[in-house]
Amino acid sequence: MLTEFSNQLADAVAAAAPSVVQVQGRRWRTASGVVYASGVVVTTIKALGREEGLHVRAGEGEAIDAELAAWDPATGLAVLKASGLTAARPIAAAKQPARVGHLAIALARSWSNNLTASAGIVSVIGGPLRTGRRQSIDQVIRTTAPMHDGFAGGAFIDTTGALVGITTASTIRGLGVVIPSDIAWKTARGLLEHGRVKTGYIGIAGQRVELPEAQRVGGREEALLVIAVTGDGPAAKAGIMVGDVIVSFDGQPVTSPDDLLDVLTGDRIGKSAAVGILRGGAAQTVAVTVGERGAS
Repeated sequence: MLTEFSNQLADAVAAAAPSVVQVQGRRWRTASGVVYASGVVVTTIKALGREEGLHVRAGEGEAIDAELAAWDPATGLAVLKASGLTAARPIAAAKQPARVGHLAIALARSWSNNLTASAGIVSVIGGPLRTGRRQSIDQVIRTTAPMHDGFAGGAFIDTTGALVGITTASTIRGLGVVIPSDIAWKTARGLLEHGRVKTGYIGIAGQRVELPEAQRVGGREEALLVIAVTGDGPAAKAGIMVGDVIVSFDGQPVTSPDDLLDVLTGDRIGKSAAVGILRGGAAQTVAVTVGERGAS
């Protein structure tokens, strides 16, 4: 059984290997990247160190010139374009989301371009993780898989070889930080289309709260309690106050901070949204014009 399981892990690594490339950016140090599409590599800005003189190398091939297409300050993800990268194939994203306890493997390329693997479990899935002023990653995975700097921009795969996330080589309390593949791919699409990722915000901080039975609509038991409001943010301008309870956003139920982040997509920026709230137990609807996260 152990031999069979060991072979299964090796097969998963072999399946993902053609999609993991070496990134040559920092002087005297290499990192890794993951092939997103033909001639397009996703990595981290930490893996680069500079914007010019970049190269990527797949498998046994030679180093290929690459250029930085764009990068996202919130996630730290960067997109490289390398038109000569034909030997590497795009990696498939995992069909099922990661769960705490899942076994996964971090993959990277060493300084000699050899494949490097490190196994661990998914220890924590949570967020948002604040990364700067009005900037955060909605969700991150933390893992026991040991990783050094060369793993920055590498692949975090499941036992079938599908992509679970992009490794950062950063740690929180001794656990490696991984950006989930759905966030990474969404970020890559935004960078390729717009040169940056647009994300909406309304300027509140909230926490999950249980609704009194008399205020439960459609079987909904929880909502989002507003615990802070940014003074000049869209929510404040619309009259939302600390103590209000947000139950819906444009008809979509809101039961947690994650629910609100999910609906604040870039296409909502500048548009008015109907926000259902409870104030003093009474239901109200407030019109909020969605702002852009990180905009000055």
